[in-house]
Amino acid sequence: MLTDTAIRNAKAAGKNLKLADEKGLFLLVTPSGGKWWRLNYRFEGKQKTLSLGIYPEVGLKDARERRDAARKLLANGVDPGEHRKATKAVKQELATNSFETIAREWLAKEKPGWADTHYSKILLRLENDVFPWIGKMPITAVTAPVLLDMARRVEGRGAHDTAHRVLQNCGQVFRYAIATGRAERNPTPDLRGALTAVRQSHFPTLTDPIKVGELLRAIDGFRGTLVVQCALKLAPLVFTRPGELRMARWADIDLSRARWSYHVSKTKTDHVVPLSRQAVAILKEIQPLTGHGEYVFPGARDHARPLSPAAVGAALQRMGYDTKTEITGHGFRAMARTLLAERLKFDPQIIEHQLAHRVPDALGTAYNRSKFIDDRVAMMQAWADYLDELKAGAQVIPMTAKG
Repeated sequence: MLTDTAIRNAKAAGKNLKLADEKGLFLLVTPSGGKWWRLNYRFEGKQKTLSLGIYPEVGLKDARERRDAARKLLANGVDPGEHRKATKAVKQELATNSFETIAREWLAKEKPGWADTHYSKILLRLENDVFPWIGKMPITAVTAPVLLDMARRVEGRGAHDTAHRVLQNCGQVFRYAIATGRAERNPTPDLRGALTAVRQSHFPTLTDPIKVGELLRAIDGFRGTLVVQCALKLAPLVFTRPGELRMARWADIDLSRARWSYHVSKTKTDHVVPLSRQAVAILKEIQPLTGHGEYVFPGARDHARPLSPAAVGAALQRMGYDTKTEITGHGFRAMARTLLAERLKFDPQIIEHQLAHRVPDALGTAYNRSKFIDDRVAMMQAWADYLDELKAGAQVIPMTAKG
């Protein structure tokens, strides 16, 4: 029988040295200094050899335990070499077909077409609420009850909306798995109605002209950085989605033509925002500070990145506004939609096009970046003038727009 001392001191000179232990176990010492554990055994009349690891990673005690485990398989009529191959194949299949592996494949496929914030939200949701519970399971073993148990953990902490979104994302992963031949059905539809329904709420906004005027005066009086000041002032004038505003790039803005053209990540379409004289003035004000970089509104600490998603909301809070009940960065869109229709009497279809919403026309075109562009130019200038009047506290007489 071998000893640890004999193994440590063993050296091979010129050719392999074989040091026997017992019950078929031996250590193969190579001239280069390698020490390999091997087990000789017979199965169905054939002599075979099984590798049991490398010394010192596998010590003498561990090597003997591995030998004994292999001999138990032999006693039960199982070839330990073939058993190892089968086990390895199963592990490889699990690694390829686990829910987490497929989910990450799906995320990688979708990422180029998503905004970074959207990708990060879904990834974080999966990493926090899905992968720890079902990530290592083969996707075919993830059934409706398994999904429900996972989603109810999320629901149990009061995050009802997140629980629904978790199931929605899981359904997307299953559809990708079906398309790539690694699953046969999507169990998420079986859970319809199983979770507590979420009451949909709109983003809070202000639509009373007097209160809108108060907000605009508060924005003018805000004492933050110039970047945040200008982002706040521009937000009600262009009423784009908050992520589109903070991700605005100088390369997409043509001040001479008063146009801002960019790709809408949510709808994957191109969009044009006509810029009023007031909007152009704000952009010209900040251009000397940020015009040499990529973003119109860069981050405070890292100018290579856009403004923080929380910056506008934090500024509104500093001004005394409750972003849960009064106004948010997204609320400027609802403000414009309401007042443009009710007070300035613009055609809702023109407003919806400017909001980059889906508005199918007679030809079936859902999005058209230049649709009603002349009307939208007039509308955006009328809107900016209207906001100036509200800010000044003037009496505003509703106007009827052309067309």
